[in-house]
Amino acid sequence: MEFFQEIRKEVNIDSLKNLLQISALPDLCFLIEAVISDKGNMGEIYCVWGNFIVSREVIRNGVRFSLLDCPHAFAWTITYHERKNMVVIHCTIDDQDADQEFAESIKDFALSWRDGLNIESLT
Repeated sequence: MEFFQEIRKEVNIDSLKNLLQISALPDLCFLIEAVISDKGNMGEIYCVWGNFIVSREVIRNGVRFSLLDCPHAFAWTITYHERKNMVVIHCTIDDQDADQEFAESIKDFALSWRDGLNIESLT
């Protein structure tokens, strides 16, 4: 399953990548309550679904986060599409037919990212 949110705004890609650090996750998404450990591109977080090991991978025009021990292989990317002047939040799991409550929580997660990233420091 895939879930998307978009923010139409011009963004500096390097600023976006620098902002998207494991240590900043609770400030950017209210459904990530705490960072338990942060070792740069690997850490542990407590979020709406519990404790998970999280990895951070810098990709073209953004960052991908993955919950490495999640039974649903949950991952999300935050990228900037220059042609459209748009930040895209893309969340995925490894199942096309997720439980309705779980699917709603992923939609809320993506919305929380949209709200958290709708800040002026990225221009």
